[in-house]
Amino acid sequence: MPVSADLIITNAHAFTSDLAMPAAQAVAVIGNRIVFVGNVDGANDWRSPKTRVIDAAGKTLMPGFIDSHFHMLHGSLNLDNIAFENCFSYEDIVQAIRAFASDNPDRKWLSGFGLRYNLGPGNASLNRHDLDAIISDQPVAITAYDGHTTWVNTLALKMAGIFHGGECPPNSEIVLDQSGEATGELKERASHSIDVLLPKPDNVRKRMLLKKGLKIASQMGVTSVHNMDGDDEQAAMYAALQESGELNVRIYVPYSVRPETSLEAIEQEALVLKKKYQSDMVRGGCVKLFMDGVIETYTGLMVDPYDDNPLTCGASNYDVEGFNRLVVEADRFGMQIFVHSVGDMGVRRVLDAYAMAQKLNGKRDSRHRVEHIEVIHNDDINRFKQLGVIASMQPLHSPPSVNDGDVWQERVGKQRWPLSFAWTTLREAGATLAFGSDWPVVTQNPMLGVHNTLNRQPWAEGMPHHHQKLSDTLLSYTRDGAYAEFQESQKGQLKIGYLADLVLLSDDIFSIPAEQMKDVQPLLTVSDGRIVYEA
Repeated sequence: MPVSADLIITNAHAFTSDLAMPAAQAVAVIGNRIVFVGNVDGANDWRSPKTRVIDAAGKTLMPGFIDSHFHMLHGSLNLDNIAFENCFSYEDIVQAIRAFASDNPDRKWLSGFGLRYNLGPGNASLNRHDLDAIISDQPVAITAYDGHTTWVNTLALKMAGIFHGGECPPNSEIVLDQSGEATGELKERASHSIDVLLPKPDNVRKRMLLKKGLKIASQMGVTSVHNMDGDDEQAAMYAALQESGELNVRIYVPYSVRPETSLEAIEQEALVLKKKYQSDMVRGGCVKLFMDGVIETYTGLMVDPYDDNPLTCGASNYDVEGFNRLVVEADRFGMQIFVHSVGDMGVRRVLDAYAMAQKLNGKRDSRHRVEHIEVIHNDDINRFKQLGVIASMQPLHSPPSVNDGDVWQERVGKQRWPLSFAWTTLREAGATLAFGSDWPVVTQNPMLGVHNTLNRQPWAEGMPHHHQKLSDTLLSYTRDGAYAEFQESQKGQLKIGYLADLVLLSDDIFSIPAEQMKDVQPLLTVSDGRIVYEA
């Protein structure tokens, strides 16, 4: 008789993500490893009076969700500020700011995150006068949902010394009106002069908010995340939570590379981060760069001009040679590379750099990644498979229709819609797709991402369907997410010997209509063999 299991989940409709055994009815766990996957009778052999047995009642059991694009600390710290996720009009903004100010009278700054574009009066772009009309005697700073634009009131501009403009990093702008005064819109890293003035939480507050963000992840069935920003200080916070037994999500931590980062820092800091953190819960080994900005503010780099602004193709955060040097150097030291790139020319430049790294350093199993890929040019689709590059995409970034008020589609123009958020095209071309959320840009809830992949419709008649099959979507959130961080032999599947990261859902998701997928919720989340959430 086998050693008794600590946990058995039985009577499930299990999606294993294991192509050798795609379905099962029961899973047994000892410690933090899966020891049995199979039928109910087989699982009963691992049962003893000490075993916790959970009857799944025919609901879906699957590997824990791996969110392949996440900002754990950044998102957690924003939980302490004004939330604009449910604001859909200027009136909503007014109510949110004034309610927060009333509830937090001691706040020196009123700051918030998650605002959609074009929510000023009359659906115009927000400006300082709009914010002054809400509150003028207290500095206000609101960041867009994508983190690439900040809107501030007049007092905030004057406190930062940028009321009449100032120097900005590449591909950034303090927007000025015709009289040379700041409108209150700060694109990309132009917000730095505001960021340095915002009060920073102390370490105790950071830890409290981080634990709050981790708790939300467990409630959503997320057991691993690929963080998209990081340094030694951030990794040390996660390691400290692991040491105290409070880290319930596995975190892959990159070293953030910026245009001003030196080549020496790749070896002296990024490589050190990789060597220092190599546990099952906190791992280094990657670097993160930003090629461009976002489509909404014309800072995403395009092959051809924007449809509604033919004077620009956007811009890059790097000159070509400087970017290539950083990529080749990081590749030379065996680092995995993530690059934010939304525009089709940005994607091309990233692929060009990866091709150069292969030529100069030799081809290896690098699994470099392009993050977002909101638009791709037809000439670059097959290069993902050819170069072994992973397409890391976020299902909830795609506007569900052309009638939801999003400015994205009018920026790129109808001619580029067929290759916008082209999940199916890339998958059919042989690319490996890893799915994530980009929290706090959108909700952590992966089931809403699943819903969008299943229910997305063409934006116009005759355009391709980019909706996904359920099984392919789940693989991109599990097995392929593990592959995207070199962990496919450890997690992402319900398989004997694998880490016990599991989620039990509220329905058998293979038997309900696709339209109901958004209502599915986790009932149980197991991380590293521990039950970390139970409804």
